[in-house]
Amino acid sequence: MRPRTTLLWAAFLAVHVLVAWLGWVYPTQPMGDVVLVYEPWSTAAVSGGAIVGITEPWVYPQLALLPMLLTKLLAWPLIGFVGTSGAYLIGWAVMVTAVDAVAFGVLVGRRGTAARRSAGWFWTAALLLLGPIGIYRIDAVTVALAVIGGLWLIKCPVVATTLLTVAAWIKIWPGALVLAAVVAARGRIRILLAAVGACAAIVLVLFLVGADRHLLGFLTEQTGRGVQIESVAATPFMWLAHFGAASIDYSFEILTFQIGAPGVSVLAGVLTPIMVVAVAALIVVGVVKATRGASFPRLFPPLALTLVAVLIVTNKVGSPQFQTWLIAPVILWIIFDRTRSGLPAGVVLVLCALTCLIYPLTYDGLLHAELVPVLLLTARNLLLIALFVIGVRAMVRVPTTRKSIRT
Repeated sequence: MRPRTTLLWAAFLAVHVLVAWLGWVYPTQPMGDVVLVYEPWSTAAVSGGAIVGITEPWVYPQLALLPMLLTKLLAWPLIGFVGTSGAYLIGWAVMVTAVDAVAFGVLVGRRGTAARRSAGWFWTAALLLLGPIGIYRIDAVTVALAVIGGLWLIKCPVVATTLLTVAAWIKIWPGALVLAAVVAARGRIRILLAAVGACAAIVLVLFLVGADRHLLGFLTEQTGRGVQIESVAATPFMWLAHFGAASIDYSFEILTFQIGAPGVSVLAGVLTPIMVVAVAALIVVGVVKATRGASFPRLFPPLALTLVAVLIVTNKVGSPQFQTWLIAPVILWIIFDRTRSGLPAGVVLVLCALTCLIYPLTYDGLLHAELVPVLLLTARNLLLIALFVIGVRAMVRVPTTRKSIRT
């Protein structure tokens, strides 16, 4: 292994250790989801209680339970030393680090190219700037799977698509990468069939284990929720809350803070249709570019990043871990088209830093709509919109040969 690659590996692993430790010392308990919801869900599943997604509805796709159960197994030998909660937290950090290390190995290899090393340094920096939220959420697992799947799309499209589809059954967002690949790749029919086949196999297994009634519960469980305070759409209302014209309310049903103000329920109702229309419009642009001869390395990265960005910008949920979704598309952009990846990579790094400043560092102030946290949130959300615009601009500028591509 080359010295530069060895240094990169050391930095990547050191950042995981540092970020895992920061979860214990930062305010607002940034690893709270792991011990307050993941651990009870996994405990119930292994002790004969309710199995989320199987015997009762759940906000996540069913395969999200697998990393939680794996962590339960890893934590078991430590319980006598640090207690149940401490053991589960350590087990989760070890599990995420191991999964990330596998993906990092695929990314940089033993003798990584300059582009692969750049992508590795970007991932390392993004985790450092994002902080504990980058590993203490289920989203972290899907980032690693998305990186591997994205890297294999050209050489092993069926395996790559299967992996991305599995990731989408943990958290929905990697489905955007599958969608982008179907549009941008020459072997789009194989990719589409692989995605359909993987979904069919997963659904069959879920039916066999008794998930028929709650199979698609993750699509309906959040339909009635309001607008979360960190979401892009909530930004104007947070300023109203700062001046006393709106409220910040806690939902005990979904364990999150939402905006309370006239018109918010209407806004919450239209955001999902707006998301659907925006995704459809991006697909149309991508299809036009692909059918006119745009190459995969030029079209796929901006299309994938823009699809992921629109899922965040038009979402009524604004959880800080959503920023982890942006890491994988940028890594793939660096690999496939390094010369044009600098601006989106820089924007995502700033987004990671701003997100950490918001949550967990100034989150208590945000809950009281204090000036500095609201300013930070506004800057972060405006930058998300800017990232979306950057992605669209890059898509529009992808050159074409004006010849149809055969599938």
